[in-house]
Amino acid sequence: MNYFHSGEVAVQQRTGQQHIADRVGRMIRGDIPDVAAAFLAEQPMVVIAAADDAERVWAGELVGPLGFVHALDAETIAVEAFPAAGDPLHRALTRPARIGMIALQPQRRRRMRVNGFAVPTQWCDGLRIAVDQVYSNCPKYISRRSIESYRPGVDIPAPQYGTELDAHQRELIAAADTFFVATADADGNADASHRGGNPGFLQVLSSTRLRWPDYQGNSMFMTLGNIAVNPRCGILIPDWSTGGTLQLTGAAELVWNAETFTVGAQCSIDFTITDVVEVRGSGPLRWGPAELSPTNP
Repeated sequence: MNYFHSGEVAVQQRTGQQHIADRVGRMIRGDIPDVAAAFLAEQPMVVIAAADDAERVWAGELVGPLGFVHALDAETIAVEAFPAAGDPLHRALTRPARIGMIALQPQRRRRMRVNGFAVPTQWCDGLRIAVDQVYSNCPKYISRRSIESYRPGVDIPAPQYGTELDAHQRELIAAADTFFVATADADGNADASHRGGNPGFLQVLSSTRLRWPDYQGNSMFMTLGNIAVNPRCGILIPDWSTGGTLQLTGAAELVWNAETFTVGAQCSIDFTITDVVEVRGSGPLRWGPAELSPTNP
């Protein structure tokens, strides 16, 4: 069975890891095993990737009580939450859409990814996802942290919009040990993935340009493979201590020049920002301080 598109194969071959990807790719399933269903039901947060009407790709966070994400059957996932009105994904998901989803459990350094087709519920208060791909990832580069509080009734501030980073946002990025990446292939099939490292691994090059290293992972190169065929990209940087979020969208480029690499990197990704959306301050889900991953370079 061929699990990978041309961009993924090209990156696998360039890095000499296609033989690993072919083996690891056998874990990808088209249904939801019981262990995956149980894992989803334990999570208070998932990250969704999708494109908006202008084909900009975004990553956004959904939170809720345990069980707000759950399997309805072996091929369908229910998400009993919906992006807020000011979130770029709100309008995008009021219609059927190709989406990626990642559920991250920082407490136990576990993660699970789902790609599929999402349809909003009748009142646009949730999603139903028909799954195409379900698979887990290794615990590499995940910072361990615990939930401090969940306050479902908290008032969420209105988003702030811009086209470049301000001083506060640059500081948030420079201190980040975790962010999420949204990409899509040439046919619009979306994917959401996690990136972790020591603070400073996500570099601010200017008010509209970022760079991050790509560390060795599962060798499937789904994120890099998507960027190779479709540069549209979005990232989400959580403010774990307050529940705030910083969403960026723009274009990504794979950089194979070794002069740009940081220690442990296979390549670098340069990201040019076109739009900025920040919810600053209070959010319903707050986390404690990070215990950085021992696998970080």
